[in-house]
This record gives sequence, C-alpha cells and structure tokens, in this order.
Amino acid sequence: MSTFQRARHWLQAHPLALDAALAAAVLACVVVASFTDPHGPHGPEWFTRVPHVSSLVLTSIGGLALVFRRRAPMVVLGATGLVATVELVTGDPRAPVAMCAVVALYTVAASTDRPTTWRVGLFTMTVLTAAAMLSGPLPWYAQENIGIFGWTGMAAAAGDAVRSRRAFVDAMRERAERAERTREEEARRRVAEERLRIARDLHDVVAHHIALVNVQAGVAAHVMDRRPDQAKEALAHVREASRSALNELRATVGLLRQSGDPEAPTEPAPGLDRLDELADTFRHAGLPVAVLRSPEAGGAGPLGGEEPGAARLPAAADLAAYRIIQEALTNVRKHAGPGAAAEVSVIQVGTRLEVTVLDNGTGPGGAPDHGEPTGSGEGGGHGLLGMRERVSALGGSCTAGPRYGGGFRVHAILPVTAGAHPAPAPAGGGA
Repeated sequence: MSTFQRARHWLQAHPLALDAALAAAVLACVVVASFTDPHGPHGPEWFTRVPHVSSLVLTSIGGLALVFRRRAPMVVLGATGLVATVELVTGDPRAPVAMCAVVALYTVAASTDRPTTWRVGLFTMTVLTAAAMLSGPLPWYAQENIGIFGWTGMAAAAGDAVRSRRAFVDAMRERAERAERTREEEARRRVAEERLRIARDLHDVVAHHIALVNVQAGVAAHVMDRRPDQAKEALAHVREASRSALNELRATVGLLRQSGDPEAPTEPAPGLDRLDELADTFRHAGLPVAVLRSPEAGGAGPLGGEEPGAARLPAAADLAAYRIIQEALTNVRKHAGPGAAAEVSVIQVGTRLEVTVLDNGTGPGGAPDHGEPTGSGEGGGHGLLGMRERVSALGGSCTAGPRYGGGFRVHAILPVTAGAHPAPAPAGGGA
C-alpha cells in the first residue's frame, strides 16, 4: 500500500483531523486574500493592503468553526453566516470571510435532504448577497457581490449532487447485497428440497426391499429343515430383493455425484412401466396383489402389456405414482396382518392421474392399522407423510385412512397435463 493510500485510509478513520486540515487550508486562503487588492492598476496586487484586526478575528472564528462542520453542520453554517454578514457590513477593506460560509453551506447540502438544501441555500444566498449589495463602499453590481451569489449557489448545488451520488451508490450496493442474499437463500432452499427428495427416495427404496428381505428370510428360516427347496427359493428372492435395493440405492445416491465423477448412474428412475415387476416382488413375498390400469394411464392394460396409443406420463408424476404404490404396498405387507390382499388401480381421468391402493387387512391386533398416522402425519412414521409431500410438490392431493368395513385405503391424485403425448404403438401388439 502506497503512502497516499495509507494517508487516505487514516483520514477516513479520523474525519475530525480531515476537517481541521480543511479548515486550516480555508483559513490560510482567506487570510492571504485579505492582504490582496483585487482592484490594482495592473490587476490584483498581493500584500498591498492591510485588513482590520476585526476582519482577522472574524476570519479566525469562521475558520475555527469549520473544524466541526460535519458534527453540527447547521450550527456551523449559522456561525459562519453570521461572521460573514458582519464582515460584509463593517469590513473596509472587506475580507472574503464569506468563503467559510460557502464551505459550511456545501456541508449542509451534502448531509441533508433536497428540500432542506433548497430552503437553507436560498436563505443563505439572499442574506449574504443582500448584505454585500446594500452595504460597503462598492456598488451593488460589483463583481465581488455577484461572486458571493455565485459561490453560495454553486456550493448548494455541489453539495446536493454529492449527496445524490452517495445515495445512488448506497442504493446500488444495498441492491447488490440483497440480490446476493436472495441468491444464497434460493440456493439453500433448492439444496434442502433436493435433500428432502433424495431422502424420500431412499426411504421408499429401503423400506420396500428390507421388508421383502425380512419376510423372505423368515420364510427361509421357518422351512429350512423340512422343505429345503422352498427355503432355497425364499433365499433366492432375498438375494434378488437385496440386489434390487443396492441398484436403486446406487442410482439414488449417484445423483449426488459431481459431473466429473466416474460411474454416474445411467438407469432411468423407476416408473409405472415397472408396476408389474413391483407387484411380482410382493406376490413372491406372500401378498396377493391385483393390478388394474387404464390404457390412458400409460403402460399396460388389465392383462399387462403396452397398450397402443397410451400416454406417456411426465417423469415427475410417473416416479411419484410408482413410489406411492411402492410405499403403500410395503405398509400393507408390514401392517395389514396375515391373509391380507391388496388391489392397485391406476386410472387417468382427463388431466388427472388417480392412484388407489386398497387392502382388506385387519392388522396384527385384529383392527385396521398400518402403523402410521392417517391424519397430518404427526406422531407416527414417515411413509404417509412422504406420500403427501410428494403429491403436494406436484400440485396434487393425497388421502389415506381406514376403509369402512375393514382394511386401509390410499388415494392420490396427480396432475399430468405437462409432457403427456401418445406413445407409438408396438409392432407386435400387446398381450
């Protein structure tokens, strides 16, 4: 840092010292001008006249008052204006004490608002100019009198311009800081939403596959000694479920990778095209699942297979519908009790996709119970709450609760207006 920059920072940190230096400079200029005759035969003549002692005293008072110009600008303007008026009325030869009032007027204009600047500036210009024109040996149209009018007007205008520029710079800085804060808040909000979405996917994947692994492992342990073939089949289902869980976990966690990381996931997110595969995993675990899907809902009809002219759903709605069915069937398998069966229906009505999962279970204790709250989601697990949050994020609705006569019902409505278009018909036809 150069010497000039260090001095500048020091003066900014000590404004009173800067004002004292300015006051000393103004006082020196006024004193030198007091000894100068501007009307000499050959132009201005330096040190050819001697001002009165009273003029030097008034000059000293005006210069000393400028030291406190930023602490009390209006008081300093009043003091310098008073001594300048006294000097204009009594001084002969006249000393330019009015320059102290000019500096004080600039300070007032730079530190107040525009209406105050107009009022104070006009009052100061009027008083000083009138005192100069109506008193003293010079005629009213003398250049010294006109100069007082011009200097006071320029001081007020310059102070107002400086104040306006400072206000503009402060506003721009505040706007930039606010924009930066807004960008940071938006980035944090998006990160939080993405973390919540990934957490929901992880919950759905882990809850579904671990429930299946637990059931199949229990079956294998139960029939290991008496029916080893059935135990091997159950263990095969355990291995398949665990492999599927690892693949989906790898794909979900892979979303957190950076763009340059290796082994980025290439498998698309699951959707309703894998609904039959999802139902088969629960059927292998001992839960009968009936699937009904309308041709407009995208994918297969009641008998399976791709329907010609079916509409492809938007990716977000497709994934949400799959995860809702997965979570609902997982809850049925865990909480509906032995002998329960589930029905899944996916129907598109206009621009809405309706997903319904029903079961006839009575729960472990003989009463309908899915182990999770049916209301707001407080005080229980996170599965139903995660369903509602998924649907709410897409602008839909989700209800879940016991059925009349026994069992449980999950019903979700998803908007599917964006991105839907007819899928091409397969060459070989459906099943």
